[in-house]
Amino acid sequence: MSLSARRVTLPAITPIVLQKRVIKVYSEDETSRAVEVPSDITARDVCQLLILKNHYIDDHSWTLFEHLPHIGLERTIEDHELVMEVLSNWGMEEENKLYFRKNYAKYEFFKNPMYFFPEHMVSFATETNGEISPTQILQMFLSSSTYPEIHGFLHAKEQGKKSWKKIYFLLRRSGLYFSTKGTSKEPRHLQFFSEFGNSDIYVSLAGKKKHGAPTNYGFCFKPNKAGGPRDLKMLCAEEEQSRTCWVTAIRLLKINICRVEWNRLMHLSFVCGYGMQLYQNYMHPYQGRSGCSSQSISPMRSISENSLVAMDFSGQKSRVIENPTEALSVAVEEGLAWRKKGCLRLATHGSPTASSQSSATNMAIHRSQPWFHHKISRDEAQRLIIQQGLVDGVFLVRDSQSNPKTFVLSMSHGQKIKHFQIIPVEDDGELFHTLDDGHTRFTDLIQLVEFYQLNKGVLPCKLKHYCARIAL
Repeated sequence: MSLSARRVTLPAITPIVLQKRVIKVYSEDETSRAVEVPSDITARDVCQLLILKNHYIDDHSWTLFEHLPHIGLERTIEDHELVMEVLSNWGMEEENKLYFRKNYAKYEFFKNPMYFFPEHMVSFATETNGEISPTQILQMFLSSSTYPEIHGFLHAKEQGKKSWKKIYFLLRRSGLYFSTKGTSKEPRHLQFFSEFGNSDIYVSLAGKKKHGAPTNYGFCFKPNKAGGPRDLKMLCAEEEQSRTCWVTAIRLLKINICRVEWNRLMHLSFVCGYGMQLYQNYMHPYQGRSGCSSQSISPMRSISENSLVAMDFSGQKSRVIENPTEALSVAVEEGLAWRKKGCLRLATHGSPTASSQSSATNMAIHRSQPWFHHKISRDEAQRLIIQQGLVDGVFLVRDSQSNPKTFVLSMSHGQKIKHFQIIPVEDDGELFHTLDDGHTRFTDLIQLVEFYQLNKGVLPCKLKHYCARIAL
């Protein structure tokens, strides 16, 4: 018997060509920008693209949001999520939007877990010896062997009805359950409410108005492939800290589908550990997985670190200032010169006398600052701060509605928003501003803000992050 060789022809491998699509992204002031992106772009990559196009400084807080106006819901799109998958779940007639703004609280639970998991809402499925710190609780969320349980009362909207009912809920890895008998955790009394794999967690923006919620601290589960109000599982907490705890825990427990790119021809999918993808996003913010990854659109550093240099334009030829001491001195002089020019320019609109010119300047110099919001209400100020994250030190300054001659400093501390009146004080014909009844005085609001950015003073904490309305 003779053996004959047989030629086997393998099919040619056709490379996958990534299609590009145009998406529209909005900012807080409702300006928008159309961006052409590849079909596998992540939310983090979109943020990086907009940061570079608008010359913003990247402080890792820029975030993409999904806004559903017809049902009054919004959620943070996680950095690793594919934007096109989010858009594919939108109905043709829905006027949904992508928003680009800062969210200082996006990964704050990794830095200060004690603010997110209050003791009265946390218990443990396994026995623990001794006290458990908030950091250990967070580690349990990331572990596959042990996990904490979040429990407490929530208002739940009954399916297909307008009424709400207060029920005891229990959050576990397998899903969210409620007790049919008081606060009992016995298996026979627990009934399944919702899982996380095929749904996303949203925050309610107008729960009282749109859904008749008993409080303003609503959130809900929305299935990925359904968008009707009847498909929503609406919940409502008694206070902001409680809602933040539930939403944060659900984000950590949600199973994430990770995609590993291999030779840019195929993607492999597998289930990541609970919450570990968020931890990776926090620890490695530039690790994109799409064609618009960190190597292709952005350097591995922020713009403020070493991509800018100090320049001297005073002579006939410009030069780079290499001496750090000289660069610092020039920067200080430049700042003082800018401030002096601004004062003179604003003073020309006042009266000819020196004292009145000084007063007019002090009253107007703050209007160009990004942290100053002119005539906005107390509710609008609170909404802006909540949008950008209830992190200690998030603030803005606004005109007082009750007293037209005063200003108000609105800031976040301990997941609550507090308001401090800035009172004008006149001394020897000069006008000053104070937060502590005149003990500490400032010639203008810029001085006041700069002082409390460096010193706690009478405030509960230093001013850290200002709320600004950006334009795209």
